[in-house]
Amino acid sequence: MKLIKCPTPEAVAQQAAQFVIERINAKPAAVLGLPTGGTPLGMYAELAKAVREKRVDMRDITTFNLDEYCGLPPGDPQSYDVFMRSNFYMPCGLNPPQSHIPNGNAADPDAEALAYDAAIRAAGGIDLQVLGIGHNGHIGFNEPGTPPDSRTQAVQLTDKTRQANARFFSTIDDVPTRAITMGIGTILEAREILLLVNGADKAEILAATLRGPVTPDNPASFLQNHPCVTVIADAAAMP
Repeated sequence: MKLIKCPTPEAVAQQAAQFVIERINAKPAAVLGLPTGGTPLGMYAELAKAVREKRVDMRDITTFNLDEYCGLPPGDPQSYDVFMRSNFYMPCGLNPPQSHIPNGNAADPDAEALAYDAAIRAAGGIDLQVLGIGHNGHIGFNEPGTPPDSRTQAVQLTDKTRQANARFFSTIDDVPTRAITMGIGTILEAREILLLVNGADKAEILAATLRGPVTPDNPASFLQNHPCVTVIADAAAMP
C-alpha cells in the first residue's frame, strides 16, 4: 500500500480530490466506485469546485455507489441516494444514467444485488474504488466475518455500525437494520483503490488494516491483498 499522510482532514480532502481528478483526466470515461459518510464529504466539495473551475470534466464518467440502506422511503434525507445527489451528482453535473446506487426498496434485495454486480461488470469494471473505513473495519457495509470472495448482497448491520450512524437519525430506532452493499470480492476487483481515513478514533483500526493479520475479523485488512491501494489519512489517524 502507498501511504500519504496529511496534516488535517481538509488536506486529506484536497489530496483525495486531486487523486481522483488525475484519474479522470487520464481516462475521461472512468468508472468510479464511491462511498458515503462524513469522510468523503470534503473530497466531494473539492471535486465540485474543480468542475466549476473547469479543472476536470465529469460528463463521461460512470459511478457506482458502495451501498444503500434498505427500507427507507424514497427521497428520505438519510438515504444514500439523496446524499449522493446532493453532495456529488448534482454539484458535479452528472446525469442520472451515469450514476448507479443499489435500490434499497427493491422487492427482492437479493435479486437487486445480483443485478448490481452484473451492471458493474457490464460497465467494464471499476477503475477507481474510493473507500472509507468503519470503526470495526467494515468497508461498504461488509461487517466483520464477511468472507473475502463475497459479492454485492443484502446484509444485516451490526449494532456498532448502527450506533455509529445514529448521529444522522432522530433516534437509534430509526437507523435501518439492513443494507445492500458491494461485497469484498466486488471491491477487490477494482483496478485501483483509494482509502480515506480521518481522526484519532480511526487510528487503531487503520493500524490493524495496514499491519495486522489479514482476517475476516477486520474486513478492511483484505485490502493488503490488492496490488494497487493508496491510503490518504490525516495525522490523527496515521500518527
